Amino acid sequence: MLELLWLPFLACLVLTGIHVYLGLHVLARGVIFVDLALAQVAALGITAAFLAGHPIQSEAAYWYALAFTVCGAALFSLTRMRRAVIPQEAVIGIVYAVSAAITVLAVDRAPQGSEHIKQLLVGSILTVTPAEVVRLAVLYGLIGVLHVLIRRPLLEISFDPEGARARGRAMRGWDFCFYVTFGVVVTSSVRVAGVLLVFSYLIVPAAVAALLAGSVARRLVTGWALGFLVSVLGLWASFAWDLPTGAAVVATFGAMMAGVALVRGGLGLARGVRERGWEALRGVGLVGCCALGLAGLLLAAVPRMDHHWLNWLEEAVPPIELAFLTRGERQTWHESREALARAQAEVRRLTTLQEDVQWGRAKLTEDQQQRLRQFLASRGEISAGDRFVLRTLRAHARERQRFWLGVPLLALGTLGALWLARGRRRDASA
Repeated sequence: MLELLWLPFLACLVLTGIHVYLGLHVLARGVIFVDLALAQVAALGITAAFLAGHPIQSEAAYWYALAFTVCGAALFSLTRMRRAVIPQEAVIGIVYAVSAAITVLAVDRAPQGSEHIKQLLVGSILTVTPAEVVRLAVLYGLIGVLHVLIRRPLLEISFDPEGARARGRAMRGWDFCFYVTFGVVVTSSVRVAGVLLVFSYLIVPAAVAALLAGSVARRLVTGWALGFLVSVLGLWASFAWDLPTGAAVVATFGAMMAGVALVRGGLGLARGVRERGWEALRGVGLVGCCALGLAGLLLAAVPRMDHHWLNWLEEAVPPIELAFLTRGERQTWHESREALARAQAEVRRLTTLQEDVQWGRAKLTEDQQQRLRQFLASRGEISAGDRFVLRTLRAHARERQRFWLGVPLLALGTLGALWLARGRRRDASA
């Protein structure tokens, strides 16, 4: 594992170091999608180079992307005005949409166009080379030194634009400097990590750090720590579950942000309970009653749709489903579940044996390997039959649950929501 992932891990650390800092500026300026837009412009430049006959990872493709990105940076610096008729975020969105559309139109004419788009989105960080990591580290180090030297005007323009204008800062010149260096970083990162991973490293650590810390310095340190943690967890998840590396890291960023939001929400709710008592839970109860009533309504109205909450509940407590089946259906349900469990255990055992043969840990003759493949295919078809029987029985149960479970849930959720809403209105009028 270490031999495979240590270079991608170092690349993730390099991305964390520069992107978290730039992300603080992006959040302060309110141009959240500027990274995504510039990354897409860079991807358009790479696509142009690809159509011109240059490989995606070639130096020519990099300079194509950089030229496109500098043009985008110039456009964004020119459109940042104090009282603009069109907000800059709208300009950024338009640039992103148009660049993405032209990229799709261009690669539609190229062989393996879908693979090209996939590589631009998720990158190939798992195949990064030591030379690429060193090149990125040196480039980002130089850009970091430049930003340290000019940190005062850039921080003023990002975090206090009105004060910067009052002090006579040359807004447009410093903006162009920021966007050009930002574009260089994005162009270099997209080649290695892809559009989605670059955007995640830029926005998510900076956004979470803004929730957890106040000063710029503390946000920077917090963002670096979060980027380090997510890099470790995302790469480990990619290796453990055999997932695409870039997509796994992006999903880990999303899970981390959701976890932080839940913890902050829980702490805020606990603080509200301490200050106002159980009255603070009225809003949570109202949302829960509405969700309960909606679940009952959907079950009663459309019993054959996917009711995932009921599926999960029945998996944990099977009698909830079995109570709505006849005696013969329950017997068929038990037999199908037992047959499916045996088949899945056998498939896992034989799949492990097949992998051992492929990696040289076990030996089978060619005839035995052919029989093994045929058996796995036939076992899969038998398991599919058992799953079909279980789905049919579940559909029968749903038709009976719609009245005995859906209607009571609808009534309970509606009455609870009305009671809580009425209490809230009474408290507001008092």
